[in-house]
Amino acid sequence: MDCYLCKKNIQNIDFKDTYMLRNYISGLGKIRSKEKTGLCSSHQRHVANAIKRARHLGLLSATSK
Repeated sequence: MDCYLCKKNIQNIDFKDTYMLRNYISGLGKIRSKEKTGLCSSHQRHVANAIKRARHLGLLSATSK
């Protein structure tokens, strides 16, 4: 399975794009693994850092409820 972000040639992952980041968060608010998201290792790390940065700034909640 190929990485979606590699296919679309997306280089920069913006932490302000919360709609895109929500695709990589489970219902309980955990970051999904790369096996479930289908991302390559480098993009998985970038997505995880963007989610953590968005949580720190309050753009994403740490929990779902």
